[in-house]
Amino acid sequence: MTLLILGFLSTLAVIALIAVAVTQNKPLPKNIKYGIVLDAGSSHTNLYVYEWPAEKENDTGVVKQVEVCKVEGPGISGYSHATEEAGPSLAQCLQQAKEVIPSAQHKETPVYLGATAGMRLLRLQNRSAADKVLSSVENTLRLAPFNFQGARIITGQEEGAYGWITINYLLGNFKQVSGWKKLLHSLTSLSETSGALDLGGASTQITFVSKDLSLESPENQLYFRLYGKDYQVYTHSFLCYGKDQALQQKLARDLQATWIDFYFQTVESSSVLDPCFHQGYQRTINISDFFKNPCTSDKKKELPFSQLYIEGEGDYQKCRENIQTLFNKTNCPYSSCSFNGIYLPPLQGDFGAFSAFYFVMNFLNLTSEPNPLALNKVTSTIESFCARPWQEVKTAYHHIKEKYLSEYCFSGAYILSLLENGYEFTENNWQMIHFLGKIGSSDAGWTLGYMLNLTNMIPAEEPAEPPLSHGSYVGLMVLCSLVLVSVLLFAWLLFHKPKCLQKGIV
Repeated sequence: MTLLILGFLSTLAVIALIAVAVTQNKPLPKNIKYGIVLDAGSSHTNLYVYEWPAEKENDTGVVKQVEVCKVEGPGISGYSHATEEAGPSLAQCLQQAKEVIPSAQHKETPVYLGATAGMRLLRLQNRSAADKVLSSVENTLRLAPFNFQGARIITGQEEGAYGWITINYLLGNFKQVSGWKKLLHSLTSLSETSGALDLGGASTQITFVSKDLSLESPENQLYFRLYGKDYQVYTHSFLCYGKDQALQQKLARDLQATWIDFYFQTVESSSVLDPCFHQGYQRTINISDFFKNPCTSDKKKELPFSQLYIEGEGDYQKCRENIQTLFNKTNCPYSSCSFNGIYLPPLQGDFGAFSAFYFVMNFLNLTSEPNPLALNKVTSTIESFCARPWQEVKTAYHHIKEKYLSEYCFSGAYILSLLENGYEFTENNWQMIHFLGKIGSSDAGWTLGYMLNLTNMIPAEEPAEPPLSHGSYVGLMVLCSLVLVSVLLFAWLLFHKPKCLQKGIV
């Protein structure tokens, strides 16, 4: 009988030990949340799917990109003459998002659309059309199985600030550390944030933290609290200074400078040599369409012809001279300015340059080096590319659309003019600029920063926890172990009685 009792107690103790260990240490269920942000840019729309753990870290979700889908066709501002088609154009990418996100979480997944400079321009040009485009987009997003949170035109300041948040998040500049590591961290450049340089088709943004930020231009200052720290940043967005609209501005100035010569012609079209296109390249522009754009409407002239015929010249130096007239440096009402009388504090720290900054420089093979190339090397590379005949370029890059390929010479020269003449980067601080496409698995751009900021509005959930606290788990394991040891010791004493016990029993 005693043997049965001991066996039962031993088995019970072993079962209890195993059961507690398995239950306590089994993998906890993943509690993942999803969010969707659509970046409705001037030339195209991208849909991004992000995920983060429901348990937030220091009030900001740990967000990472898990999917990107490029919407077919133009940006939504391109549907100004067929506004009802803007929304349905997003359907394919929304379907892709449905396949990535578990169906059980569709209803709780927020979806946001932010329209940028293309829609800002359309709103200036035709507010009714802009409202109809947004209405079409909203109707489509409401029909999707997700939790629609809004479709709106974001400001240039927001675009710049969210881009700054994105790159600093991806570079790990917001991560908090404790103890002795915190002291060490504070003594290194890792604790500093990086500035953000964003270039789109219709606007460009510069955003950075500056120790010399003064109060003379408060409209260029924003405040953020991320991961338990406060940040005061300078930011400005230049509408009409994206690469596409800058080209339109340059062409309008070319027309303005030569319209007197054209005025006395009686032909239906006229031609102009353009140093920013390759020699042998030709393009025709309809004058009536050209001056409808808010970026060029103030330069409108009555011309005796309906079309402008452009012939490429392929001269980088002349191209730079033409582009530099876009940046008005004559008047600065502040202690320091970028251009067009806009306040700019002294440049400080490293800068991440993304979007079209990266795409153009990457095409020109200026981003493959581990360290930034010297400014003179970048300049000579772009100058050599512009000097190549159009037919040679067309043959070498036959897989690239002709419109995009034809504008890389201008875009390269424009980027250098914007950075050198506009923001006054020099040979000495050029290597502060790092051209970024992706950081890890996420695209550099404003949408991740937007998602990071919006997760502050999503209530945090309690993290999934083991059934027992650590103390209870350890105590129970010790108790079960003591019971098992006691049973085994008693059994040993019973079957291997020491002499003293045997005499006592006799």
